[in-house]
Amino acid sequence: MMTLFHSPQSRSTRIIRLLDEMGARDRVSIRPVAIPRRDGTGARDTANPHPEGKVPVLVDGGEVITESNAIMLYLTDTLGDGRIGPRHGEAGRGTYLAWLAWYGNVVEPVMVTAAAGLSHPFLTSSFRGQTELAARLSDALAGRPFLMGTHPTAADILLVSPFLFFPDFTPDVPVIRDWVKRCGILPSTTSAAAFDEDIMAVA
Repeated sequence: MMTLFHSPQSRSTRIIRLLDEMGARDRVSIRPVAIPRRDGTGARDTANPHPEGKVPVLVDGGEVITESNAIMLYLTDTLGDGRIGPRHGEAGRGTYLAWLAWYGNVVEPVMVTAAAGLSHPFLTSSFRGQTELAARLSDALAGRPFLMGTHPTAADILLVSPFLFFPDFTPDVPVIRDWVKRCGILPSTTSAAAFDEDIMAVA
Protein backbone atom coordinates (compact mmCIF):
# COMPACT_ATOMS: atom_id res chain seq x y z
CA MET A 1 0.00 0.00 0.00
CA MET A 2 1.19 3.53 -0.76
CA THR A 3 1.99 5.83 2.16
CA LEU A 4 1.30 9.57 2.21
CA PHE A 5 3.29 11.62 4.69
CA HIS A 6 0.95 14.42 5.70
CA SER A 7 0.85 17.39 8.03
CA PRO A 8 -2.53 19.00 8.72
CA GLN A 9 -3.36 22.40 7.25
CA SER A 10 -0.42 22.34 4.88
CA ARG A 11 0.16 21.74 1.18
CA SER A 12 -0.46 18.04 1.76
CA THR A 13 -4.10 18.72 2.70
CA ARG A 14 -4.88 19.06 -1.01
CA ILE A 15 -3.69 15.47 -1.47
CA ILE A 16 -6.20 14.37 1.18
CA ARG A 17 -8.85 16.29 -0.77
CA LEU A 18 -7.84 14.48 -3.94
CA LEU A 19 -7.99 11.07 -2.29
CA ASP A 20 -11.43 11.87 -0.89
CA GLU A 21 -12.63 13.15 -4.26
CA MET A 22 -11.52 9.83 -5.76
CA GLY A 23 -12.99 7.83 -2.87
CA ALA A 24 -9.52 6.34 -2.42
CA ARG A 25 -8.41 7.41 1.04
CA ASP A 26 -8.65 3.80 2.23
CA ARG A 27 -6.21 2.77 -0.50
CA VAL A 28 -3.38 4.93 0.86
CA SER A 29 -1.86 4.76 4.34
CA ILE A 30 -1.65 8.29 5.76
CA ARG A 31 1.17 8.99 8.20
CA PRO A 32 1.05 12.32 10.04
CA VAL A 33 4.40 14.05 10.45
CA ALA A 34 5.53 17.35 11.91
CA ILE A 35 6.94 20.14 9.75
CA PRO A 36 8.48 23.53 10.54
CA ARG A 37 5.77 26.22 10.42
CA ARG A 38 6.07 29.85 9.36
CA ASP A 39 5.20 31.00 12.89
CA GLY A 40 8.22 29.19 14.30
CA THR A 41 6.35 26.20 15.67
CA GLY A 42 6.91 22.63 14.59
CA ALA A 43 10.14 20.95 13.59
CA ARG A 44 11.55 18.63 10.99
CA ASP A 45 10.31 15.07 11.53
CA THR A 46 12.97 12.39 11.20
CA ALA A 47 10.28 9.96 10.02
CA ASN A 48 9.62 12.13 6.95
CA PRO A 49 11.51 10.88 3.86
CA HIS A 50 11.31 14.24 2.05
CA PRO A 51 14.89 15.47 1.52
CA GLU A 52 13.91 18.94 2.77
CA GLY A 53 11.50 17.83 5.50
CA LYS A 54 8.45 19.09 3.60
CA VAL A 55 5.06 17.58 2.79
CA PRO A 56 3.45 16.06 0.85
CA VAL A 57 5.51 12.96 0.19
CA LEU A 58 4.12 9.77 -1.34
CA VAL A 59 6.00 6.49 -1.00
CA ASP A 60 5.05 3.56 -3.22
CA GLY A 61 7.39 0.64 -2.79
CA GLY A 62 10.83 1.97 -3.64
CA GLU A 63 9.47 5.17 -5.20
CA VAL A 64 9.55 8.41 -3.20
CA ILE A 65 7.44 11.04 -4.94
CA THR A 66 7.60 14.68 -3.86
CA GLU A 67 5.86 17.83 -5.17
CA SER A 68 2.07 18.14 -5.13
CA ASN A 69 1.59 18.15 -8.90
CA ALA A 70 3.74 15.02 -9.34
CA ILE A 71 1.91 13.25 -6.52
CA MET A 72 -1.48 14.18 -7.95
CA LEU A 73 -0.49 12.92 -11.38
CA TYR A 74 0.85 9.68 -9.89
CA LEU A 75 -2.32 9.11 -7.85
CA THR A 76 -4.76 9.91 -10.63
CA ASP A 77 -2.87 7.67 -13.03
CA THR A 78 -2.60 4.86 -10.48
CA LEU A 79 -5.91 5.01 -8.60
CA GLY A 80 -8.16 7.20 -10.74
CA ASP A 81 -10.79 6.11 -13.23
CA GLY A 82 -10.06 8.87 -15.76
CA ARG A 83 -12.72 11.23 -14.44
CA ILE A 84 -10.55 12.93 -11.84
CA GLY A 85 -7.73 13.30 -14.35
CA PRO A 86 -7.46 12.04 -17.95
CA ARG A 87 -4.98 9.21 -18.29
CA HIS A 88 -2.46 8.63 -21.07
CA GLY A 89 -4.21 8.47 -24.44
CA GLU A 90 -7.48 9.97 -23.17
CA ALA A 91 -8.97 13.24 -24.41
CA GLY A 92 -7.85 16.25 -22.43
CA ARG A 93 -4.64 14.64 -21.18
CA GLY A 94 -2.39 17.39 -22.53
CA THR A 95 -4.53 20.17 -21.07
CA TYR A 96 -4.59 18.36 -17.74
CA LEU A 97 -0.80 18.02 -17.66
CA ALA A 98 -0.42 21.69 -18.57
CA TRP A 99 -2.61 22.80 -15.64
CA LEU A 100 -0.65 20.65 -13.17
CA ALA A 101 2.67 22.00 -14.46
CA TRP A 102 1.43 25.60 -14.58
CA TYR A 103 0.67 25.50 -10.88
CA GLY A 104 4.23 24.70 -9.87
CA ASN A 105 5.93 26.66 -12.62
CA VAL A 106 3.89 29.86 -12.38
CA VAL A 107 1.12 30.05 -9.78
CA GLU A 108 3.16 29.39 -6.65
CA PRO A 109 6.04 31.68 -7.69
CA VAL A 110 3.61 34.49 -8.50
CA MET A 111 1.70 34.11 -5.23
CA VAL A 112 4.79 33.73 -3.04
CA THR A 113 6.55 36.75 -4.52
CA ALA A 114 3.36 38.82 -4.17
CA ALA A 115 2.92 37.73 -0.54
CA ALA A 116 6.54 38.65 0.15
CA GLY A 117 6.07 42.06 -1.45
CA LEU A 118 8.77 41.39 -4.03
CA SER A 119 8.91 43.03 -7.44
CA HIS A 120 11.64 42.70 -10.03
CA PRO A 121 11.76 42.62 -13.84
CA PHE A 122 13.30 39.13 -13.73
CA LEU A 123 10.26 37.87 -11.81
CA THR A 124 7.65 39.44 -14.05
CA SER A 125 9.42 38.46 -17.26
CA SER A 126 9.69 34.85 -16.09
CA PHE A 127 6.38 34.30 -14.30
CA ARG A 128 4.26 37.34 -15.24
CA GLY A 129 2.05 38.45 -12.33
CA GLN A 130 -1.30 38.30 -10.59
CA THR A 131 -3.07 40.07 -13.46
CA GLU A 132 -1.95 37.47 -15.99
CA LEU A 133 -2.72 34.66 -13.55
CA ALA A 134 -6.27 35.91 -13.08
CA ALA A 135 -6.74 36.38 -16.83
CA ARG A 136 -5.70 32.81 -17.60
CA LEU A 137 -8.00 31.35 -14.95
CA SER A 138 -10.96 33.51 -15.97
CA ASP A 139 -10.52 32.62 -19.65
CA ALA A 140 -10.45 28.91 -18.80
CA LEU A 141 -13.52 29.13 -16.57
CA ALA A 142 -15.66 31.16 -18.96
CA GLY A 143 -18.78 29.12 -19.66
CA ARG A 144 -17.76 26.10 -17.59
CA PRO A 145 -17.89 25.31 -13.86
CA PHE A 146 -14.45 23.71 -13.62
CA LEU A 147 -11.13 24.00 -15.43
CA MET A 148 -11.61 20.84 -17.49
CA GLY A 149 -15.36 21.11 -17.99
CA THR A 150 -18.42 19.97 -16.09
CA HIS A 151 -16.79 18.16 -13.17
CA PRO A 152 -13.81 18.80 -10.91
CA THR A 153 -10.45 17.20 -11.59
CA ALA A 154 -7.15 17.14 -9.76
CA ALA A 155 -6.31 20.33 -11.66
CA ASP A 156 -9.08 22.18 -9.81
CA ILE A 157 -8.09 20.69 -6.45
CA LEU A 158 -4.50 21.78 -6.97
CA LEU A 159 -5.08 25.23 -8.43
CA VAL A 160 -7.83 26.26 -6.02
CA SER A 161 -5.85 25.22 -2.95
CA PRO A 162 -4.00 28.51 -2.31
CA PHE A 163 -7.24 30.49 -2.61
CA LEU A 164 -8.98 28.22 -0.11
CA PHE A 165 -6.02 28.58 2.26
CA PHE A 166 -5.59 32.34 1.70
CA PRO A 167 -9.01 33.69 0.60
CA ASP A 168 -7.71 37.26 0.41
CA PHE A 169 -5.52 36.24 -2.53
CA THR A 170 -8.52 35.25 -4.62
CA PRO A 171 -8.69 37.56 -7.65
CA ASP A 172 -11.70 39.86 -7.56
CA VAL A 173 -13.13 38.34 -10.71
CA PRO A 174 -16.66 36.89 -10.47
CA VAL A 175 -15.98 33.76 -12.51
CA ILE A 176 -12.93 32.95 -10.36
CA ARG A 177 -14.70 33.70 -7.08
CA ASP A 178 -17.60 31.46 -8.15
CA TRP A 179 -15.15 28.67 -9.00
CA VAL A 180 -13.41 28.98 -5.63
CA LYS A 181 -16.78 28.85 -3.89
CA ARG A 182 -17.83 25.85 -6.00
CA CYS A 183 -14.65 23.98 -5.10
CA GLY A 184 -14.94 25.02 -1.47
CA ILE A 185 -18.28 23.26 -1.04
CA LEU A 186 -17.16 19.97 -2.56
CA PRO A 187 -17.62 17.15 -0.01
CA SER A 188 -13.90 16.38 -0.29
CA THR A 189 -13.03 19.86 0.98
CA THR A 190 -15.17 19.37 4.07
CA SER A 191 -13.98 15.83 4.75
CA ALA A 192 -10.30 16.76 4.39
CA ALA A 193 -10.74 19.67 6.81
CA ALA A 194 -12.40 17.35 9.33
CA PHE A 195 -9.57 14.84 8.91
CA ASP A 196 -7.00 17.55 9.68
CA GLU A 197 -8.95 18.65 12.75
CA ASP A 198 -9.00 15.07 14.04
CA ILE A 199 -5.21 14.81 13.64
CA MET A 200 -4.62 18.11 15.47
CA ALA A 201 -6.99 17.10 18.26
CA VAL A 202 -4.81 14.13 19.20
CA ALA A 203 -1.42 15.73 18.51
